[in-house]
Amino acid sequence: MPKPIELYYWPTPNGWKISIALEEMALPYDVKLVDIGAGDQFDPDFLKIAPNNRMPAIVDPDGPDGAPISIFESGAILQYLARKTGLFCGKTERERVAVDQWLMWQMGGMGPMAGQAHHFLKYAPAMDPPHDLPYAKDRYRAETARLYGVMDRQLADNQYLAGDSYSIADMAAWGWASLWEGQEQSLDDKPNLARWLDEVGARPAVQRGRAVASDQRSDPQSDRKAQEVLFKR
Repeated sequence: MPKPIELYYWPTPNGWKISIALEEMALPYDVKLVDIGAGDQFDPDFLKIAPNNRMPAIVDPDGPDGAPISIFESGAILQYLARKTGLFCGKTERERVAVDQWLMWQMGGMGPMAGQAHHFLKYAPAMDPPHDLPYAKDRYRAETARLYGVMDRQLADNQYLAGDSYSIADMAAWGWASLWEGQEQSLDDKPNLARWLDEVGARPAVQRGRAVASDQRSDPQSDRKAQEVLFKR
C-alpha cells in the first residue's frame, strides 16, 4: 500500500484540480487544509513547500527514485501525477501534446482571467472602501467570455478538451468553468460547453474531489478579515 500523498489544499477551483485528480487516479491522500482567508499560506513551514505562498501543493513520500518530493503549481502537480500513474495524459505523443497545450491554455488564460472576473465583479465592489471599476469589470467579463467561446468551439468537435479522452486538462478547467454564473457568463450560446460541464460534473471522482472540505468554503464578499489577507497583503 503506497504512503498517502499530502495535499495542501483549500476548496477553491485551483484546489479542486488536485483533489479531483487524486480521486480520478485512485491515489491515497491526506488533506492538509491551508486556510487562505486566515493567512495559512504565509506560514514559514508551508512556504518551504510552496514558495509562491499559493495552494495547492503536494508532498509525495514516494517520489522519483523512492525519495520524497514536494511540488507547487497546480499544472505541474497534474503533470507529475499523470506521469506517475500513466493516466489521463494521452497514450501517444500527439495525444500528450494536445493534453499539454489545453492544460497550458487553462493555466495561462482561462484560470487567471476567470479569477480576475470573480475579483472585480464580486469581491472588489464589496471591499471597504468599495472598488467598483467598470473598465476592469467589462475587461475581464469579456475576456472570460472569449475564452469560453474558444472552449465551446473546441468541444463542438471533441468530447473533451484535448480530444476524445478525458484528461488532466479537463480536470484543470472544470472547476473554474463550473462557476460561470459568478463570472457573469451565459451558456445559452455555448451548448458544447454546457454539455461538457454536465458530463464532467457527473463523474463520481469529480463529485468526490469537489466535495473535499466543501463546508470550509467561505465568501470573501462578506468576510472582512479574509479580504485583508487575500486582497491587501
